[in-house]
Amino acid sequence: MPVINLLLMSKIAFITGITGQDGSYLAELLLEKGYVVHGIVRRSSTIVRSRIDHLKEPTHPWFGRLHLHYGDLADCVSLVKLLYEIKPDEVYNLGAQSHVRVSFDIPEYTGDIVGLGAQRILESIREANLVKKTRYYQASSSEMFGKVQEVPQTEKTPFWPRSPYGCAKMYAYWLTVNYRESYGLHASNGILFNHESPRRGETFVTRKITRAATRIKLGLQNELVMGNLDAKRDWGYAKEYVEMMWTMLQQEKPDDYVVATNETHTVREFIEECFGLLGLDWQKCVKFDPRYERPAEVDLLIGNPAKAKKQLGWEPKVRFKELVKIMTEADLEIAREEARIVSRIA
Repeated sequence: MPVINLLLMSKIAFITGITGQDGSYLAELLLEKGYVVHGIVRRSSTIVRSRIDHLKEPTHPWFGRLHLHYGDLADCVSLVKLLYEIKPDEVYNLGAQSHVRVSFDIPEYTGDIVGLGAQRILESIREANLVKKTRYYQASSSEMFGKVQEVPQTEKTPFWPRSPYGCAKMYAYWLTVNYRESYGLHASNGILFNHESPRRGETFVTRKITRAATRIKLGLQNELVMGNLDAKRDWGYAKEYVEMMWTMLQQEKPDDYVVATNETHTVREFIEECFGLLGLDWQKCVKFDPRYERPAEVDLLIGNPAKAKKQLGWEPKVRFKELVKIMTEADLEIAREEARIVSRIA
């Protein structure tokens, strides 16, 4: 069958945040399943698309099925035009200002992109007359639970966000429910707990740890400066979590699901595991700086994914120690390449 006919038969997905950790893994998953994938990228003076560059290579088996468009969650007009033109079967809203600590510094921008950004996408689906055709996934967050009201957290746990980011995500969550109930949109929330990978941004705590530890191991860095080491998080593997995003939109009825491992570990435990894999004494390398603490801390997050397991047959496979190992080994390779470059220059 001609390629053009195959493309016409393919499902079409639209992803915001496609250049991020989750967006890049999701794009790979959908392309592997035969989708044509569209994503929006912000216009900037420097192009940072390293997580998806390999998908655009002419030698890649999925070449020609990934399309990038300039756009922004702050610009409703561009969103309506794109959705009207693309007419996607599935929309995944992963775009955000996603750094919780930074949300305290830029709360208005965070609310605009995270909260109102979801509003703009949802309304764009409606304005483009796609309510009956398109299925919508909203990337909700465990940060909505904040000052947790029960342990572990489930889909029925009351929200108590403790950051501008958490508040904005809560707004987006209820908008998704509202559009589902008001207009009949197939719209689902994935309440994802912390999920990490070698593609995690280097300012996020887990990647900050693995990058620093591997550089310290090779003499490229002397210390790691951290904030609260006692915060407890439920850490999973991002590559697995995007599979749940897709699975939610394949269901007959939309719904909301907690995606988590039902295990919690402190930041200190993550440091101990990572430095231990490298044969380092973390206590000699890690320093404390109060600037890295949040004005209002989220002390404990642990999610119960029982509903996802029962209704969707999903449960995480990669657990804490394996996740730390995956990230540490990947960053050790990066650090080795850095060391080779340094030695050549020297």
